[in-house]
Amino acid sequence: MKKTVRIFALAVTLCLGCGSIGVAQVQRHKTVVSEISPAGGSKAENYAEIKFDTLRVDLGKFPASNPVRKCSYAFTNVGTAPLIIHQAFASCGCTVPSFTKDPIKPGQRGKIDVTYDGTGKFPGKFIKTITIRTNAKNEIVRLIIEGTMTE
Repeated sequence: MKKTVRIFALAVTLCLGCGSIGVAQVQRHKTVVSEISPAGGSKAENYAEIKFDTLRVDLGKFPASNPVRKCSYAFTNVGTAPLIIHQAFASCGCTVPSFTKDPIKPGQRGKIDVTYDGTGKFPGKFIKTITIRTNAKNEIVRLIIEGTMTE
């Protein structure tokens, strides 16, 4: 019985010691995080920033007999470092975004092309989102494409 109590006491002591080490590491990590800007560099470094001309495109009404529609979202890198688009994905498989893999220099413009294919879909109003992930200060941007497919 005494051996069990000693082992338990040792285990509790070790766990408490680990907990305090964990807290110290978290506190140290918080300090490091507060010194880092949203773009991933220090406050003194450059950062990219993406600014879209519009975040929403309305495709209007179109017939189900001609269900494919395309649009583009133009943007500018208004930051001071090259902009890299890591990922662009849509909320549905009927909407497909495409984008350049090349870095966009500060002041340069770019675009994200989106194709909506309503083939085999029910007619009616639709709203789809396209999520853009970048290295910019505003890391995630959501674009909206909407329209009405008639019978």
